[in-house]
Amino acid sequence: MMDLNQIYFIDDEPHVRMAAQQTLELADYVVRGFDSAHDALSVLKESASSFPGIIITDVRMPDMDGMRFLPRIQGLDRDLPVILITGHGDIAMAVEAMRSGAYDFIEKPFSAERLYEAVRRALDKRRLVLENRHLRTALEDNGTIGPILIGNTLPMRDLRRLIGSIGNTDADVLIMGETGTGKEVVARSLHHASRRRDGNFVAVNCGALPESVIESELFGHEAGAFTGANQRRIGKIEHASGGTLFLDEIESMPLSLQVKLLRVLQERSLERLGSNTAIPLNLRILAASKVDLRKASDTGAFREDLYYRLNVMVLTIPALRERLEDVPTLFQHFTLDAASRLGRDAPTLSPAQLARLMAHRWPGNVRELRNVAERFVLLEGIDSALPTPPGDGPGATSGSAGGTLVDQVNAFEKALIAQALRLSNGSVRQASDGLGLPRKTLHDKMRKHGLERTSFLDDGD
Repeated sequence: MMDLNQIYFIDDEPHVRMAAQQTLELADYVVRGFDSAHDALSVLKESASSFPGIIITDVRMPDMDGMRFLPRIQGLDRDLPVILITGHGDIAMAVEAMRSGAYDFIEKPFSAERLYEAVRRALDKRRLVLENRHLRTALEDNGTIGPILIGNTLPMRDLRRLIGSIGNTDADVLIMGETGTGKEVVARSLHHASRRRDGNFVAVNCGALPESVIESELFGHEAGAFTGANQRRIGKIEHASGGTLFLDEIESMPLSLQVKLLRVLQERSLERLGSNTAIPLNLRILAASKVDLRKASDTGAFREDLYYRLNVMVLTIPALRERLEDVPTLFQHFTLDAASRLGRDAPTLSPAQLARLMAHRWPGNVRELRNVAERFVLLEGIDSALPTPPGDGPGATSGSAGGTLVDQVNAFEKALIAQALRLSNGSVRQASDGLGLPRKTLHDKMRKHGLERTSFLDDGD
């Protein structure tokens, strides 16, 4: 996504246009001035739907005034924010224009602070609109957003590096992580990174299948293999041949089937129920567990030989409480995703609301965060959509959200600064104003946390 700091300023009076342009450029905005609405329309005609910015226009202009200009812009992109500059006598007209879709109006004479505030809010809205469109396009093109491992903490960077390193091999992988950390997302990422990406990705939740049918589901059967088997059935394992088989909650697989799975892993072949014919397989097996399989094998709850066969390559996904700095980025992604699916605007998270997210322990991990984000969109950003703060009300979670108090404070500070830079599209001046910090102090804190403004110039995640 392009840098969202562009402004088209339309006014037929050169001195007004120049003064506003200089004021906005001092705040790091890129401003292009026009002396007529016709000229601005001709430039926007081919690019309005992707224009990474907003429009500010005077109401009183010759040829085409702001009131006639507004519906023309809406015809190109109804979600492109238009701010009207009005004289005192034009207030009623401006209010009517807002009812017709104008974003805001600024009454002359206006202060720089009033202009900055209107511009900041309008650009925030434009950013969300373009991000929603980007996500909606991805959904329409692919039927899904695809496997996305979001996060800039060291554990997540290491995880992405490992996926990139082993993705294009045929090595079987054991994926470890608590419920809701994203084990299937990691599995799909491995599949998409491999030469098998055009083959089937077959996911089986071993804990969701009754023991009476799991063998048939996995291995398939011939007609007449058992009562009710009226025709041949291809099992999940055979269906995954040429692609990837993902066995989730493998710790739930019955011990009797673990023996057969071990043979599949070793020989890369299987026999359907009711058949003595070995069927060769060409597949990669990914298994996932939320429990320590080493301990399970020590107690006899999991076969030791199968554990060692799966333990060649292990990927461990950190719990969300262990990477709190990723919460703001994940939450923004999920709100945009939910807004795209639900046809809603994505609400902006306030610093106080972010504090509530950072204080939560997230026992349900990323899955819980996704559900909270969807509720936040449905309830239009109200506080009750978020987890109850620690110590507030029955059932509230108390205690550390992970790490020492200093670690948590640093993580929260870093997350707030990163969010401010993201919302200001990398503008240190705007971020410092929003956080109420002197610019030098903000620069010092950015260095402390390893944050670079350039990382937020094209941020769209």
